[in-house]
Amino acid sequence: MRWRLVPLATLLGVLALTPAAWAGTPTDQLRSAVERAITVLEDPELKTPARAEERQARIKAVADEIFNFKEVARRALGRHWRERTPAEQEEFTALFAELLERTYLGRIDLYGGERAQYVSETIEGDFATVGTKVLTKEGPEVPVDYRMLRNSGRWEVYDVVIEGISLVSNYRSQFNRIIQASSYEELAKKLKARTLELGAEGKEKPRPTGP
Repeated sequence: MRWRLVPLATLLGVLALTPAAWAGTPTDQLRSAVERAITVLEDPELKTPARAEERQARIKAVADEIFNFKEVARRALGRHWRERTPAEQEEFTALFAELLERTYLGRIDLYGGERAQYVSETIEGDFATVGTKVLTKEGPEVPVDYRMLRNSGRWEVYDVVIEGISLVSNYRSQFNRIIQASSYEELAKKLKARTLELGAEGKEKPRPTGP
């Protein structure tokens, strides 16, 4: 039941930081930006069919700006990252970023009024973890940790941990199995195919009929 919140929690992680909120602690930045993100998600005008694409485009633009996709990709590929050429690393980063965006940002309509409660913050050098709980209308509290790194004076999200399970680690296990059973080329092929599949599903999904 709780893992149905993965798209929401990941979405909140992707929306965790915006350019206007870089000053302050990681928790301050996270809280401020999540509140603004929720405002966008609850905007009835952006829920109309005519502005559905605009709504998703705005979220994607924020994600592209603040999510450190290269760091996510490097960690998700694990030891196989060093074996890739610079061109392959760039290719994988682009493929994985698109997969994440299509998988999670394409599910913003699943948002149902959940809120985040901030319970802890740990900073070690250029790395930070902000512990939160996602509060649902049904009652259960889902622990979600946001892992961030400081890059050029900014805090960027590179992993989301839900109930102790890391998004990056989960993908790393899947990617490692594919490479060991076949090759990196096969993994890239599968990522491209899955991205195309998700794109087709998004086009077929009916648009919201109202706010």
